[in-house]
Amino acid sequence: MVFAHDTSLSLQAAVALANGSLDPVTIGTPDELDAFFADFGYTGRHDGDQAEVDAVLAIAPQLRELLTADRDDAVEIVNAMLRDASALPQLRRHDGYDWHLHAIDPDRPFAERIVVETAMAMIDVIRADEMSRLAVCADESCEGIVLDLSRNRSKRFCSVTCGNRNAVAAYRARQAESD
Repeated sequence: MVFAHDTSLSLQAAVALANGSLDPVTIGTPDELDAFFADFGYTGRHDGDQAEVDAVLAIAPQLRELLTADRDDAVEIVNAMLRDASALPQLRRHDGYDWHLHAIDPDRPFAERIVVETAMAMIDVIRADEMSRLAVCADESCEGIVLDLSRNRSKRFCSVTCGNRNAVAAYRARQAESD
């Protein structure tokens, strides 16, 4: 399943934020939030202060809950997110992207827009019955979320670090067995 560009980007941003709120926290300063804003193509209001950083970090547990929920629970969470934000989906075209959905005014706080955009992206995931695209990292020492957008659904680890750690452990186990 190939998702629309805005859906994929919103999911990637939500996973990055949910994983970035784990130790060590990767977004803790306005400069790091600026990079997050730019990396994931956000538009609209961006205050760029510590209060905004704190507000964005405060939504990470809510995003994590949504991204790790089963399908029926995810529906309830998405509906609550959209209801709480008084979301009103509308088609927009901007910054070189063709028509896509926005469900919240671009002047609303950044954290609120992240929640709504993630909820809108999850609508596509839920409707396509693609919840298996989201999982917890296969590394037993990690709680990161994995977003698998690959065609063959082969992604198991949340990062190269976790994948490498497990490959080295498997290699060492094979070497120990052959000795």
